[in-house]
Formats: sequence, structure tokens, C-alpha cells
Amino acid sequence: MAPLGTAFWRLWTSSGLSNLADGTFKVVLPLVAIQTTREPTLIAGLVFALTLPWLVFALPAGALTDRLDRRRTMVGANAVRAALLAALTGAVALDWANIWLLYAIALAAGVAETLYDTSAQSLLPQLVDRDRLPRANSRLHAVELTANEFIGPPVAGLLVAAGALAAFTAPAALWLVALAVLWSVKGTFKIPREHPTTLRADIAEGLRFLLHHRVLRSLAAVVGLFNLSGGASGAVLVLYAVGPTSAMGLTGQLFGLLLTAPAVGSLVGSLAAERVIAKLGRGRSLAVGFVVGTLLVGAPAATSNPFVVAAAFVVAGAGIAVLNVVAVSLRQHVTPDRLLGRVNSAYRLVAWGSLPVGAAIGGALAEFFGLRAVFVIMTAVSLTALVGLTAATNRKIEEALA
Repeated sequence: MAPLGTAFWRLWTSSGLSNLADGTFKVVLPLVAIQTTREPTLIAGLVFALTLPWLVFALPAGALTDRLDRRRTMVGANAVRAALLAALTGAVALDWANIWLLYAIALAAGVAETLYDTSAQSLLPQLVDRDRLPRANSRLHAVELTANEFIGPPVAGLLVAAGALAAFTAPAALWLVALAVLWSVKGTFKIPREHPTTLRADIAEGLRFLLHHRVLRSLAAVVGLFNLSGGASGAVLVLYAVGPTSAMGLTGQLFGLLLTAPAVGSLVGSLAAERVIAKLGRGRSLAVGFVVGTLLVGAPAATSNPFVVAAAFVVAGAGIAVLNVVAVSLRQHVTPDRLLGRVNSAYRLVAWGSLPVGAAIGGALAEFFGLRAVFVIMTAVSLTALVGLTAATNRKIEEALA
């Protein structure tokens, strides 16, 4: 196998550190918040605020990614996130922090995340050849998932136990180290533009490409419904799992460990993705990944036993990792470099923009019908979404790649 190169491994290192910060921050936020309120709608509102930028800012983020140097955009996004947490740490020290400030920080950090993630997926094909994208994505996905979901959650639990100051200072420091590593990647990563255009015209061009590409369009819709169910269940999982009166009765530290279960599976799935794709083909790998991934929502619907839920989460994580490697590599392969930022953002508008909608729905369903009902209803939604995979069979994907 041809090596992936020094630039890729620096991106890999930076991405691992950045995702460790991200995973820690996303778990710290609700764990700190439930010390001030246990209202389902208010807790779910944090997930809504953190993911709302994928709904309202994804398209401009994609257009900016195709206009700006992608590496510099990632560096700037991490600098902003570190500054936000530094400000929040100061507010905690002065006893000014409250749920509304947490909302504001979550929203601003979410905007920075849209720029970082869109630029990262668009930068990769500039660092490695397209025929090596599945391998590069599997390695990148492995470190991202390991850091974000395997190491981040238990670290978050320990940090919260140490106090809110430590909980917010640590991810800020990690984002700073990550941007320093990324800064060492040499080269210019700005796509040349032949003619000046407006931001609106750029966005429209990316949307047209996605809408006219049947496989990508269908895949975005399926992932959108899948993530809607995940957003709904994930927004209230902390209430279902943490506290002496909750269904699972976990402490904050044990909740952090529970959230590492999908990451264990994701690590295995990421490293095995190449072999799975070679054996099953891209289309069948997607189908298996989605079906297995539904356990992430379905397991809490069936049981509150933390050991059974954790085991199901491991299996779900493996499936989700495989489908992510297939979906991202496919999108990078069929999209021209000059459009990649906009197509990535248009795809994520559908696929990730459903997360805040799901979080809002999850909070409302929990308020009226109880926590377990959220998992039951969203399992049905997730399985219904699989109908859309008829447009992403092995044959249709191979035709798209030809």
C-alpha cells in the first residue's frame, strides 16, 4: 500500500486532538447543566443550540470553505472555540454562568464546528489521492471517534467531578494544541477561482449538484432521518441515564463510560471498513451499517439495563463507522474539488440539520409522553428511513463512480 504521507498524519493528529476537545465539551455541557435544572426541554435545548448551526449556517460555511484556504479556516475555527471556552471559564470563576450562557456558548461553538468540519472533509482530497480516500477516511474516522466518543466522555465525567473550571479549561487547551499541529501542515489549500461570483450563486451551485446527484441526494435524506432519531434520543439520554431517580441510575462518571461504548464499536468498524466494503460492496455496507446503527436508539427503548445498552451501543458504533466511511469517501470521490465545500455543506444541511430538529422533538416527546417513549418512537423513524437506500445499491453506486 502506498503511504498516506506526512501531511495526512499531521491532519490525523490535529483531528484527534480537536475531536478529543469536542467530545469532552459536548458531554461536559449537559453534565454541568443538570446541576442547575432537570427540565427535559431545557436540557434538550443545549443539543438544539449546539447543532442548530448545521441547519442555519451550513450552506454559507460550505461557500466560505470553497473561497478560503481550508487549513487556515480550520485553524481559525479552533481558535474561536478555545476563546469561547476561555470566556466561559472566566464566567464560571466569577459565578456568572447560567443555562442561558451555556446556550450562547453552545450556539457559537456550533457555528465554528460547521466551518471546521466542512473544511476538514474538503481538505482531505487535497492531501491524498482519490483511490486512497477509503483508507484515509477509515484512519481519520478511527481517531476522531476514539477521541470524540471513547476518550472524551470518561474524561468529561472526571473533569466535571473536579469542577466546572477544569471541565471547560481542558477542551480549550486541547483545541489550541490541535491548531498548532495543523498549522505545521505546509502548503496552500485555497481552490483557484476563474471568475468572481456572489456567495448566493456559490451556494446555489452546490445545492444543484447535490439535488441532481441521485445517490448523494438519497443518502443525505436517509442520514437526515437517521440523525433526527439520534438527535431526539441523544438529547434526553442524560435524563434517562443519570441520577438516583433515573431509569438507569448512573453517576455522571458512569454515564461518560456508557458513551464510550459506541466509540469502542466505531474504532473496530473504522479499522475494518475497508475489508467490509471489499466483501459486501458499498451499497450493502451502507444497508448493514444503518440497520445495526439503529441499536443506538433502539436499545434504551427495550431495556434500562446499562450492560445490555452498552453492548448494543458497541455494535451500533461499528455499523455507524462503516456507513460513515462509505458515505464520506463516496461524496469526496464524485464531487469536483472546487465544489466540495459546498456539496459537503449542502449534504450536511440535510444530514446534520435534522439534529436540532430531533433534539427539539425529543424534549417535547419526553415532556408529554415520558423518556422511554422517545426511544420507541425514534426507533420506528430510524427504521423507516431505510427505504431510501433503494437508490444507493451496489450497482447504482458503482455507476455513480464510473
